[in-house]
Amino acid sequence: MAVGVRAVGAAVTRNRVRRLIRESFRLRRQELPGVDIFVIAKAGVQSADNAQIFSSLARLWQKIPPKQ
Repeated sequence: MAVGVRAVGAAVTRNRVRRLIRESFRLRRQELPGVDIFVIAKAGVQSADNAQIFSSLARLWQKIPPKQ
């Protein structure tokens, strides 16, 4: 997981984004295959609310092929 200073800004916001990514992954962990997944936060995430970030992550998790 990469949440950079340039993309997100203040430490409070970076930590919020990290917590949301971890929680979203934890909820979907059983559906995902055993592969390495890199999540990189892009600029603009600091202005998104929690629900928007969660829905964006949910769409991204669905793009990964499920366990077989």
